[in-house]
Amino acid sequence: MARADGPALTPADTAGPPSTESARRAVEAVWRIESARIVGALTRYTGNFELAEDVAQEALAEALVTWSHDGAPANPVGWLLATARRRAIDSYRRRSALDERYAMLAGPLADGEASSGAVTPPNRSDDLPWDPDRVDDDVLALMFVACHPVLSPEARVALTLRAVGGLSSEEIARAFLVPVPTVQARITRAKKTIAAAGVPFELPPPEERRERLSGVLSVLYVIFSEGSTATAGDRLLRPDLAYEAIRLVRMLAALLPDEPEVYGLLALFELTAARFPARTGPDGEAVLLEDQDRRLWDRSAIRRGLAAIARAAAVGRGLGPYGLQAAIAAAHASAPSVSETDWERVVLLYEALGRVAPSPVVELNRAVAVAMAHGPQQALAMVDELAASGRLSGSYLLPSVRGELLSRLGRTAEARAELEFAARLCGNARERSVLLRKAAALT
Repeated sequence: MARADGPALTPADTAGPPSTESARRAVEAVWRIESARIVGALTRYTGNFELAEDVAQEALAEALVTWSHDGAPANPVGWLLATARRRAIDSYRRRSALDERYAMLAGPLADGEASSGAVTPPNRSDDLPWDPDRVDDDVLALMFVACHPVLSPEARVALTLRAVGGLSSEEIARAFLVPVPTVQARITRAKKTIAAAGVPFELPPPEERRERLSGVLSVLYVIFSEGSTATAGDRLLRPDLAYEAIRLVRMLAALLPDEPEVYGLLALFELTAARFPARTGPDGEAVLLEDQDRRLWDRSAIRRGLAAIARAAAVGRGLGPYGLQAAIAAAHASAPSVSETDWERVVLLYEALGRVAPSPVVELNRAVAVAMAHGPQQALAMVDELAASGRLSGSYLLPSVRGELLSRLGRTAEARAELEFAARLCGNARERSVLLRKAAALT
């Protein structure tokens, strides 16, 4: 599988005198690129996901010390795997009831590995404990385990970012604005839940795979959504989180080339991220779609997104929920301006999305598209019906849209009240600032 998610460790990375900083950079590079393969291979080897993740972390800690003195080895992945494997053997050795398992694990260790983990035996240039033909299956199985239905949504997100994405607890906590101990507790509980539920490290059978795949995609969707519009804090975007989601869905697309919704999700991510450069101003303030400089949009990302939509359409029988959202994003990405957007097409796409994946947010977005295509009065009736249902109670989205529609209808006082109410409900400081600015402009 071609890897586009980061540079390989080159000889230049290992040249020069060893140091703690160079060791840290080397460890971080290897882990970010290869963490899913490492943990996947160790899980298959030990049959225990929790143990595999723990010994992988122990190997990283040992690498920071050893590589600081000796420099990074020629085969850093093999070093980490051999070291982690020895730690797993030590763990089993301490459990006398598992002597047989220990013997099975210890057997494949070649001469030299048991002493350092960095020695490559003669005539063995690649000492990776995996069959190259099974690497993709290991990574895919790891994704399905991390997103297993027995876990809570929060735990699935944290475990996916940790085990598959290679992010540290600190990075995950920073991205979601929660304390580090909270993230660590979620990951620990998730691993214990997987063990208690007896979740096997294997791909689901074909008849279950498509159903389970939707859970994997929903986790990646949540990660990207938080990166593209943060739910709280003083930053509108968290691009590192969004780009990590893109990296993971690219990996998934390479592993499942015949699944249209994987490509639909990839297209949605690419087309949405293409607008990132224009979505914030110099001081981080939010820039509305109608005010964005479309010359700043990433045309390469738009081309990749359109290609992914075409792939989704080619391998499927019509676009699914993610593909339809991507088609809506494509309508925006292809338009020279807001006024020149094909709003009739956007309305039709939202109607189709509402049939295959109904939700109050889809209905609200359809109302916005109707307002652009047919005027605010018809759209306001739709929003009022949605408000009466109570399905978006507590969300700032509904009063923000209602306030905008009332403003366009000249009902200034009502519009200002709605926008101020939306601002009180909004957790993101940048979006809240936009709402208050709009309310203040209504006189």
